[in-house]
Amino acid sequence: MAKLDLNRVGMPKQSADQRRLNFDEVALGYSAEEALQEASRCIDCKARNCVVGCPVAIEIPDFIRSLKNNDLPEAARILKRTNALPGVCGRVCPQESQCEAVCTLAKKGAPVAIGRLERYIADWELGQSAKTAPGELRAPTGKRVAVIGAGPAGLTAAAELARLGHEVTVFESLHVAGGVLMYGIPEFRLPKSIVQSEVDYVKSLGVNIELNAVIGKTLTIDELLAGGFQAVFLGTGAGLPLFLNIEGENAPGVYSANEFLSRVNLMKAWRFPEYDTPLKVGTEVVVIGGGNVAMDAARSAVRLGAHVTVVYRRSREEMPARIEEVENAEEEGIDFLYLTNPVSFQINEHKWVNGMTCQKMELGEPDASGRRRPVPVAGSEFNLPVDMAIIALGTRPNPLIARATPDLEFAGKGNVIADEQTGLTRKQAVWAGGDIVTGAATVISAMGAGKAAAADIDRYLAGLE
Repeated sequence: MAKLDLNRVGMPKQSADQRRLNFDEVALGYSAEEALQEASRCIDCKARNCVVGCPVAIEIPDFIRSLKNNDLPEAARILKRTNALPGVCGRVCPQESQCEAVCTLAKKGAPVAIGRLERYIADWELGQSAKTAPGELRAPTGKRVAVIGAGPAGLTAAAELARLGHEVTVFESLHVAGGVLMYGIPEFRLPKSIVQSEVDYVKSLGVNIELNAVIGKTLTIDELLAGGFQAVFLGTGAGLPLFLNIEGENAPGVYSANEFLSRVNLMKAWRFPEYDTPLKVGTEVVVIGGGNVAMDAARSAVRLGAHVTVVYRRSREEMPARIEEVENAEEEGIDFLYLTNPVSFQINEHKWVNGMTCQKMELGEPDASGRRRPVPVAGSEFNLPVDMAIIALGTRPNPLIARATPDLEFAGKGNVIADEQTGLTRKQAVWAGGDIVTGAATVISAMGAGKAAAADIDRYLAGLE
């Protein structure tokens, strides 16, 4: 047996001093030589644990084998058989906790860089004048499905249903398709041209996308079902931000991460004045939270000229953000205050936020999430100078659909109740998946839910014959 190659090929990226001054993509991608070198590390084991670890079951050893054989068109075809958004997944999917975590080489501490190879193939295919054919499509069934939301869950469900021969219309409330991929994730982590190229691929499968369509307002689910659609998939995500509920939180200069990132990404405030999006950015910015959204907000604010401090109530080890995102933020000069919790905001004579009182915390017993619960330390309050704050504590589903669909059932936080395996809700002919069911989670988990729901919708539609 050949000796295992544990020398994982690093990803080239912009230097910290350079990238904190621009919104260009940080990770630069593999060269052809680097991709082949990394692909050669795959031992093509029989276990195929990596496929099991992938929420959309990408045939990982197969596409890597085609890459090793220098058959890039076949590698792209294999990827797109199971994943309509490989360029997105190769950039923002947490492979380190999924496919790479169960790679055989992970036992030696050096799993194959599956995500980087997926990105390489997706980017190669994007650069070709002749795009990868969508593969075999089933003959038209005559069945119509409405997909609500053009984010990761909705786009995946739509692509799968179109491949299965169904007529699919996606209803998107915004003026552009992509959902959180467009409004939430910054350009330096996920270029919007990549998102739109993969939206175009979904359209090439025959999917129709209607923009500026707010379901629950312009149309209801019942009206869709009465109007000729035999099934509905809900993939509207979780776009309603959570707040601290502390004094001064409603002051000008205190943003939710959703608003801040939507202005920066979707409305392109980072390209002002070319795009006339108002966004007053402070010089001393605090970001409250420890997830990927907090890192996105902090790193965006740095690029807009601010000094940024991240305040998180637990320790670094408990942060839910990807390790590489935390490391990137640290490299870019962002400060971190761990075991710290906001108590109140101060406001100046112009009614603008100008300070934040914090309290030190210590870790107690684990809570329901398995992480140790932060407990306030008496008498530990201190003040931070702040002229802008971004709150990144998570999100809940928008209640618009709940109000317009009384016979859908919802959990306490506004999440749709749906079967974990199939996405079937307790309303006839309606499925749901992604953040609207689970609360804020990963792009790839939403895609997995969209794919599972599409398979169950197909079974349901077949029974209507």
